[in-house]
Amino acid sequence: MQEAFGYLIFAVVIVGVVVAVFSLLTSGKLYDQIGRGGLSLNEDGPPKAPAPGGAADDRERDDEIRQMLVAKNARRASRGEAEQDVEAELAELTRPRVDAALVAEIREMVVARNHRRVSRGREPLDVDAEVERQVRDLAG
Repeated sequence: MQEAFGYLIFAVVIVGVVVAVFSLLTSGKLYDQIGRGGLSLNEDGPPKAPAPGGAADDRERDDEIRQMLVAKNARRASRGEAEQDVEAELAELTRPRVDAALVAEIREMVVARNHRRVSRGREPLDVDAEVERQVRDLAG
């Protein structure tokens, strides 16, 4: 009887190993999902930030600036001061800036373009008007 008990334990262990190996091979990614669900934290890592310079990045930047301006208006109102227009201030803060060095570089480019136009026999452009047009196009 004791010999049969030893054989039975040995057979159960072998069958268990075979079933475990078969389960491992056929489960795929099932074991990777254990413990995950709708309430799990940090499943896929931190959320990805929008691409720099993209439309989503600009919207996020504008939303954050708008929140700060609304908070600034709330502080002004609590002190009894007049509130400012949030959208107008946001437009002023996000307006592209054109500095004097950039204008000088644009002017040099227009002068060089005029030189090439004259050498080809074409009539030159008005430098000041062309600089203003390019600055306007650049500023949006």
